Amino acid sequence: MSIISLKSSFIASFSVYAERNVIRLFLLGFSAGLPILLVFSSLSFWLREAGVDRSTIGYMSWVALAYGFKWIWSPAIDKIPVPILSAILGRRRSWLFLTQLCLIISICAMALIDPQVDLYLVPIAALAVAFFSATQDIVIDAFRIESGNNKQQAAMAATYQIGYRLAMIVASAGVLLLASAFESTDGYDYLAWQKAYLTMAILMLVGLLTTLFSPEPESSVVNDDVTFNNDKKTPL
Repeated sequence: MSIISLKSSFIASFSVYAERNVIRLFLLGFSAGLPILLVFSSLSFWLREAGVDRSTIGYMSWVALAYGFKWIWSPAIDKIPVPILSAILGRRRSWLFLTQLCLIISICAMALIDPQVDLYLVPIAALAVAFFSATQDIVIDAFRIESGNNKQQAAMAATYQIGYRLAMIVASAGVLLLASAFESTDGYDYLAWQKAYLTMAILMLVGLLTTLFSPEPESSVVNDDVTFNNDKKTPL
C-alpha cells in the first residue's frame, strides 16, 4: 500500500469525528458530566470550608443513590411523552430539554443556599441535581443510539466520554479555582462558592442549546408514529 493510500485511509478513519452527530454527543457528554461532581467532591469541599462536620458530609453522599437506581424510572422516560413539549420538540429532545432546564434550576438552587444558614436544604437541592442528572443520562443514551448509524456509534460513544471527562474536570478543579478567584476574605466566603456554582449552571446551557439545535432522531419519530397509529387502531 502506498503512502498516499495510507494517508487517505487514515483521514477517512477519523473523518467520522467531524460529523454533526458525533460533535453533538461531545457537547451532550459535557452536559452529562458537569452535574455529578457538583454533588460529590466539590460539594464536600464546600461544606468542609463552611465548617460542616465530616459525619454530616458523609450523609450527603446518599444522594448518589439516584445514579444507582435510575433503572427504576428509565422505562417511564422511554415510553411517556412530555405534555406539550413532545409535540414541539419530539420525545427525546423534550425529555432532554426538560431535564437540562431542571438541572440549571437545581444547580442555581444549590448556589443560593448557604450551608452555614440552611444546611437542611443542601441535601434536598443536591438530590434534585442528582435525580435530574441521572435522568439526563438515560435520555442521552437513548438519543445516541437512535440518532447515529452503526458507523457512527463508536465515535459517538468516544466523543461522549471525552466531553464527560472534560466536564468532570471543570466541575471539580474548575469550581475550586473559581471559588478561590472569587474569594474576598481569608476565611469561608459563601458568595465565592455561590458565584462558582452559578457559573456551572450557566455552563449547562451548552447541553440545552445543543438539544434545541439538534434534530429529533428519526427512529424516535417513527416509533412515536407507530404508537400513535396503534392507539388509533388504524392499519400501518
